[in-house]
Amino acid sequence: MTIQFLVSRRRRLGSINWLVGGILWALLVFVLGCTRNPATGRSQLLVLSQSQEIAIGREAAPELIEAYGGKLRNQSVQRYVTKIGDKIASHVEGQYRDLPWTFTVLDSEVINAFALPGGQIFITRGLLERLDSEAALAGVLSHEIGHVTGQHIDEQISHSAVAGVVVTGVGIAVGNDGDDLASYVPMFINVGGQMYLLNFSRSHESEADSLGVRYMVESGYDPKGMLEVLEVLNSASEGGLPPEFLSTHPHPDTRIETVSALLDGPYAYAVGSPDYKTGRSAYRKIRKGL
Repeated sequence: MTIQFLVSRRRRLGSINWLVGGILWALLVFVLGCTRNPATGRSQLLVLSQSQEIAIGREAAPELIEAYGGKLRNQSVQRYVTKIGDKIASHVEGQYRDLPWTFTVLDSEVINAFALPGGQIFITRGLLERLDSEAALAGVLSHEIGHVTGQHIDEQISHSAVAGVVVTGVGIAVGNDGDDLASYVPMFINVGGQMYLLNFSRSHESEADSLGVRYMVESGYDPKGMLEVLEVLNSASEGGLPPEFLSTHPHPDTRIETVSALLDGPYAYAVGSPDYKTGRSAYRKIRKGL
């Protein structure tokens, strides 16, 4: 009985050490991993390096492209979207200019657009068909670029990875075997491209809209194009089945209020100004190739 008691006590102490160690590790990562984002100005917990972010995006991209019908074959449209995307990406902050930005049109009728870590931006044919100006296209791309520079996916992966270590410690402490810590964090990285792609918070969406409007104006586009995008999405959501865009983004009504406040406030000077491009005629010509 005495020997069994000592063994049991030693196991409990070992489990507690695992739990305490996991929590201390998570706190250490939180303190050391917090960095100030040059795009947003806020501090974020980020445990991934830029090279890891790029690798995650590249690993997730092929499966995502296949799921959305592959790349659009019309190279004129692809080049047009890439040209606008590159123009906007040239106005991002700091180290984000060094990302290998890519802009891909997917051959799908689904209304959607999304970003992967590391600078990969996607927009579907279905959404392009419903836009009516180059400024609106710039609004979509700018918003998705804002998700990258805001490091929203990376932030979610980092928080989940740290939480996973604590959960693992708790599991061990209550008597479960738990997963190996060395493989637990990569599990989140491996599924990050898809799992966290569809889970942006309202604050992330608002931040991406704000960054997007900023990038649009700095790139010479009328920021009303962002509002046009949201009105297109709002109209599509009222016509039966909601666009898949609504599974990855809050309802347009909530975003229209945010963007309208920006256009009535700090960016009012650019709305309707001849110095800021709408590009309707050019866009309509390109749209014929879809």
